[in-house]
Amino acid sequence: MTTAPGSQRRVAVLTHMGRPTAIDAATRLIQGLHASGVTSLLPAGDEQCLPRPLADTVEPLGSPTDASPEIELMVVLGGDGSILRGTEWVLQADLPLLGVNLGHVGFLAEAESSEIDSIVTRIVDRSYAVEQRSTIEVTLRDCDSGDVVWSSYAVNEVSVEKAARERMVEVLVEVDGRPLSRWACDGVLMATPTGSTAYAFSAGGPVIWPNVDALLVVPLSAHALFSRPLVLGPTSRVVMQLIDRSQTEGVVWCDGRRSAELRAGLQIEVQQGSHRLLLARLSEAPFTDRLVNKFGLRVEGWRGQAEDRASEEDRETIRGREARLDDDEHGDGDRSDDQREGAARRRPDGVPDVADTGLR
Repeated sequence: MTTAPGSQRRVAVLTHMGRPTAIDAATRLIQGLHASGVTSLLPAGDEQCLPRPLADTVEPLGSPTDASPEIELMVVLGGDGSILRGTEWVLQADLPLLGVNLGHVGFLAEAESSEIDSIVTRIVDRSYAVEQRSTIEVTLRDCDSGDVVWSSYAVNEVSVEKAARERMVEVLVEVDGRPLSRWACDGVLMATPTGSTAYAFSAGGPVIWPNVDALLVVPLSAHALFSRPLVLGPTSRVVMQLIDRSQTEGVVWCDGRRSAELRAGLQIEVQQGSHRLLLARLSEAPFTDRLVNKFGLRVEGWRGQAEDRASEEDRETIRGREARLDDDEHGDGDRSDDQREGAARRRPDGVPDVADTGLR
């Protein structure tokens, strides 16, 4: 949302005010924004956790259904759970959300709490990009009358889970108007690409890059020969209902925050949502780098990394050796073809060429 020139700029701030680290980060953020002439909005009661002079500078943030249209951005300080809470404000209003990580992995977060000063500058200068993420619309409907019983949305995933721990839930799954399979299972997940690194990842589903427009279906511990994760198209519609002989009723969860009972006679309908989650981005780093950093993946020995570090002096050395090898090929009759070929592949930093390692 663009603020009209000369009008008061407003940024919503959301965090867990029961944690000292969150209060400290929010205090520094609000102080920085206030010094730059930007007003912060907090949920009612949260301002009581701030130092008194600073608390007097903030304005109340309305409920998720009554948020001010003058807000240009929401900043959420916390883990992915806090960010998912923040989507309740921003999704319907098409408002960008900037996540600042105070948790552990924090896949949805863009920055760390140690970067507060830089974050303030980027907000004040509006120097951030906005990335769109797909969402899921969920509808619980009466099978006979077609009446809508309950509806919600999800940013990460919708899960259909068994209500009784010791029982399995039995469901019939339909995709695009055609029956797909029956599963006796612990549950079924339907996730966005964003959610593919959350619950679906723990359940054995694939990681889907955020720019892939898709819907993921992951059965949970299904007793069936065909129970692999499925990657569906963006226009696909999934319908699921309990089989009459199911040993237990089910529970529908959206992002682990909103739930409804699923019993015989009801069906759940899932499809891509009409609203997109707008995530503010401070960096253009590719998703691959985010995946490596968040999971701490081992990438030592990557050849491209060594080449990026090579100095001009290193490159001059490489060119000199290549020239000498070229001379050897024309004047050194004592070396075999294999020796010359192996020497041509060796690099001055001692890292063998991919061909030497047998890797492709």
